[in-house]
This record gives sequence, C-alpha cells and structure tokens, in this order.
Amino acid sequence: MIPVTSFAGKTVAVFGLGGSGLASCHALKAGGAEVIAGDDSADNLAKAAQAGFVTADLRKVSWKNFAALVLTPGAPLTHPAPHWSVLLAREAGVEVIGDIELFCRERRRHAPDAPFVAITGTNGKSTTTALVAHLMQVAGYDTQMGGNIGTAILQLEPPRAGRVHVIEMSSYQIDLAPSLDPSVGILLNISEDHIDRHGTLEHYAAVKERLVTGVQPQGAAIVGVDDGWCRAIADRIEQSGRRVIRVSVKRPVADGITVERGMILRAAGGAREEIATIGGIGSLRGLHNAQNAACAAACALALGVTKENLQKGLRSFPGLAHRMEQVGRLGSVLFVNDSKGTNADAAAHALSSFADIFWIAGGKPKTGGITSLAEYFPRIRKAYLIGEAAKEFSATLEGRVAYEISDTLEVAIPNAARDAEASGIPDPVVLLSPACASFDQYRNFEIRGNRFRDLVLALPGVKPP
Repeated sequence: MIPVTSFAGKTVAVFGLGGSGLASCHALKAGGAEVIAGDDSADNLAKAAQAGFVTADLRKVSWKNFAALVLTPGAPLTHPAPHWSVLLAREAGVEVIGDIELFCRERRRHAPDAPFVAITGTNGKSTTTALVAHLMQVAGYDTQMGGNIGTAILQLEPPRAGRVHVIEMSSYQIDLAPSLDPSVGILLNISEDHIDRHGTLEHYAAVKERLVTGVQPQGAAIVGVDDGWCRAIADRIEQSGRRVIRVSVKRPVADGITVERGMILRAAGGAREEIATIGGIGSLRGLHNAQNAACAAACALALGVTKENLQKGLRSFPGLAHRMEQVGRLGSVLFVNDSKGTNADAAAHALSSFADIFWIAGGKPKTGGITSLAEYFPRIRKAYLIGEAAKEFSATLEGRVAYEISDTLEVAIPNAARDAEASGIPDPVVLLSPACASFDQYRNFEIRGNRFRDLVLALPGVKPP
C-alpha cells in the first residue's frame, strides 16, 4: 500500500467504494487523514463500515471541512452531467481528484525521480501496460503494475529510487489527475469512444492528450501517430519544445520508431537501426500488437533497457488472458482465446491476424452486428455461431461464409477442431473472437474465455501451444 501523507491531519471525502475507492480510503487513513466515505450502494457502504471507515450520505453532511473529494472514475465528472457529489464539492470550493492524483502527489513528495510510466489509448493499453511491465521485469527492474489494468494504484508498493510503476489509465482516471506527470507517457491511439462521458470526440482527445503533455521535462512522450488526432498531438508537443517519440506501424517516420517486416526500427538523423524483432512471436501477432510492441520498446529503451534484454523480454511475453491468448495445439491446429473481442472492431484485430480461421462467434449482439467485418470473410473457412446472435450472424454470412449454428461452446469447439484437423490446411486456427457481449450465456467475457480454455484443454491430444 502507498500511504497518502499529503492530506495528513485533514478530512477527505471519498465517493465510490469499489476496489480503487476502498484502496483510497485505506491509503488516506494510513497517511494520517480522516476519511468520510460515501456510495450509492448500500453493500459498498457496509463493506467500508466493516473495514472501519466512517460512512455517510454525502448529500447530508457539511462540506466546509473537506480538503478534497476523491471520486471514483465510474462517476461522471463533466458529461452527461457532473455527479451530484462533484456539484456539492464545487459549490463548497473543494477540489475533485482521483486515486491517480493521490499517487502523483506522494511520488513528488517522497521519490520524484522514481520511474513512472503512464499508458493510455482507445485500444491496446492493457496489452502495452502488461508488455512494458514484463520488459522491465526481464531487465531486472523492481516493477509495479496496476491502475486500470487491475490492481488499484494505491495498493501497489510505494515509489522509490529504482522501482518502476507501470500504470494503465483510462480517460476517466486522467480527468481526475490534474497534476499527472509521468517520466514516460505513452499515447497509443485515439478513436471515437466514451462520448457519453466526454461529450465530444474533441474533449475525449484533449483528456487523453494531457497524459503525454504532462510528462516531466527530462522524460519521454511516446505517441502512436497512425491516426490524425495523435499526429496533431505529437506536433503540438514538439512545438512546445518537449521531447516526443513518434511511433508508426503504417508508414516510415523520419525520427522515431516504426515496424517493417516484423522488425522494430529506430530512425534518427536519416539513419535507421534495428532494435528488435517481433516476427514469429505469437503473443504479438497482428498490426495492432505491432503498435503495442513498438511503443513498449520505445519506453523500455527510454528507461535504459538494453537491446539484448528488450529482445529477450519480447520473445518471452505470454500475452494477456482472453486477448489473442494461445491456449493449445492439436497437431497443426492452434486454438486462440480472444473472448475480449466483445464487438466487431475488437474482433477485426483478431481476424486480421490469421489466414485460415475456424471462427467461433456470437453471444449477446451489439448494434451493427458483424457487417463491418466483411473484408475478413475470405479468411474464414467456417463459422460456428453461438448465443443470441447466431440467427442474426447467420443472415450476414449466408452465401459468403460456410457456417453452422452451434448454440454453445460445448458444441462449437469439438466441431471446429474436427473441421480444422480435416481441412488439410497447414496452419488452421480455431478462434474464439465473439464480436458480442457474453451476458446471454456468461456473466462476463473472462468466464466465457475460461470456459473456452477448459474445453480446448479437455480435447484428446491437445498440448500447450
């Protein structure tokens, strides 16, 4: 845990008592603050009270003694309207911040030179965060990983010299961290997302931009420049006189990092050098993972990792569960768990990464279905449709892709394995990338992915990949 000493002797309101909110309560109390905890959920209030915290309906207390409101990222700060606790805080002149801001203040107070990597982007931030943490661990660094990826930031070990914090951040978390100042900031990409919480794409992009414009003067802002929003952000950072490392996997860059034919290259002053290769690394397959790997490599190099250790780390990266996770082989057939592919855009990344696919898709459908995936249909040898979306998806595939309505994973997996084995194709892939939510049959995508993994590993003859 990281004790938050910056509010010692003061009273702080905390609203939202899920994982990060309760961690904030413990960290504030450990640092000497008095905490008043609030939540709209009676269950969460009971858990906080059981943990020894004073709980209250924050609508019915005086705000004049609060030094700050620590707000859960799940509550709106601006759109579609500020949460009621935000309005009360503003009316009382109380600052509204989040747990990332508490971490930043503690780092500045106690270990301002401790390496701090902050990572965001519309897509790929979890994989990039896990990869950066893996690269630093392989290189021998004391590494802490958390934030939006799982462990609340204040539950990690405190910043200190030589200890690297690698933190994934959503736009909601950035919005609640006004003094965010990483030593390395990574902005992967920007596309339309979370407009309900930011109002416009312009505001969403501006929030993301703050992560890289806040990088410490001697640090590195790493920006993926394969979309127009990020290209403009990189230009603004450079024009301000700050260091920016541009990363592209779609076009050469004159100064920065690019990927060509499975090689990560660094360009500077008209010269180019190979710094690592990702060709043949299954956990980094696909153009989207090439961007993740290039940005992670740029970060590792900026923090002093050698090219030798960088390559070692890339080759040993296991990937993330449920994200293009290779779970087993049956002869030449590879089974891949991409249960995180809960919409068509996410499934497109997986479909673009393989040539001969026996595709398991379906679940609770989302608006638009799979019509946008038509360009990938020639890669699909056969589809095995499950869940509520099976009928809708079959209508889209009719006459274009062979399919069967399997209804469940229990039926789809052995049928897909049988057909892939019998196909005679050199490298067939049985791919679960549902392009759907899981809620018709499973509580979440993790449970769906775990079930896929268990069923695959139970097939006779399946071996680790």
